[in-house]
Amino acid sequence: MTRGVGGESPSNVQKHLEGVSYPATKEDILEAAKRNNAPREIMDFLENMGREEYGGPQDVMKEYGDAH
Repeated sequence: MTRGVGGESPSNVQKHLEGVSYPATKEDILEAAKRNNAPREIMDFLENMGREEYGGPQDVMKEYGDAH
């Protein structure tokens, strides 16, 4: 998939995390993504994140950047 166009683009990942109150656990983030109907590729990324707690959306996006 092309980076930055739909799918797992950074803005699309953040769109599906709307409503997360940080600091947040990985489980909080996964629940928000499910509520926001995140597509499978975003859920796969979130499920495979290494940390159990995130201080803010920048932490999620740093991990996203490291993974891509």
